[in-house]
Amino acid sequence: MNETATTNEIGDLNLAYLLLAQRLVREDVATAMFRLGMSRELADLLGNLSLSQIVKLSNSSLLLCRFRFDDHPILSALTHDSKNLALQQAHTAILLSGQQIEVAA
Repeated sequence: MNETATTNEIGDLNLAYLLLAQRLVREDVATAMFRLGMSRELADLLGNLSLSQIVKLSNSSLLLCRFRFDDHPILSALTHDSKNLALQQAHTAILLSGQQIEVAA
C-alpha cells in the first residue's frame, strides 16, 4: 500500500470518527464524554464544529482518535474469553472509567 492510499484511509477514519463523536456529544454529552474519554471543554468544542470544520480537520495524515488501552494488563483482561458477557462489559466500563480524561489545551 502506498503512502497516498494510507493517508486517504487515515482521513476516512478521521472523518468517520469525528462525525460519530459529534453525534454522540449532541445526543448525550455526559455519556459521550465517558465513551470517548474526553473533557467537557473538548466535548463542547466538538459538538459545535461545522461540517466544513470537521472535514478540514479530518484531512490530517495523523489519526485523531487514540487507542485507549495503553498497557498490556488492561488489554489482556478485556480480551480474555468470558462466559458472562455482562460481567465483562461492566469490567471494561470500570477499567475505562479509571483512565484519566483528556483535557483540551
